[in-house]
Amino acid sequence: MFNLIKREVIIQKKQLLLFIPFIIFFIVMDSHPVFIFLVTSLFVPFNALAFDEKTNVNVLLNSLPYTRKEIIASRYLGSLVYMAIAIGLTALALFVADRSFTFSHIALGAGLFLLFSAMTFPLFYILKQGYIFPIVMISFFLFVGGGPAVFELVSGSLQGIIQFVMGLSMPIILSGFLAIAAVIYSLSWVVSATVYERKVF
Repeated sequence: MFNLIKREVIIQKKQLLLFIPFIIFFIVMDSHPVFIFLVTSLFVPFNALAFDEKTNVNVLLNSLPYTRKEIIASRYLGSLVYMAIAIGLTALALFVADRSFTFSHIALGAGLFLLFSAMTFPLFYILKQGYIFPIVMISFFLFVGGGPAVFELVSGSLQGIIQFVMGLSMPIILSGFLAIAAVIYSLSWVVSATVYERKVF
């Protein structure tokens, strides 16, 4: 399975040369640290998914001595590994650029990465090839831009819950958010594995 995880870096040798400039671009554009942590975490996993969709690599993967569960596990575990590396490099770049950030920014970026990945990874195994990446890109902009609007929409009916949450300390809120994101990510893993097991290539 380690070789499957490593494959995502091997197929992106040229794209990885753009990773540091990619981080620098968002720092120069004075983007919010949470947004920078989110987009840099998405860089490797979603470039790999775009490559897989373009080349229909699943036919090749299923001819290798790996089970379908191992192929999906490598996707989800590998994404966590590359998220951690991306967050580390981004934190270093922000530090060098003298941009302030906190652990809360890192936690929110990681949690949002888990949520967005959980919503979109199954699409690569459910939708028809050729339609997936455009839908994922549209979903990303809706995810980032529509979040505040959704919060405004539901805030009235969830006023009591919101007041309770706002009364909690920041560490408890962040821990709860990461726990919920991790559970949703795990459920997404199960969905993807189930769909992939039944898919005919």
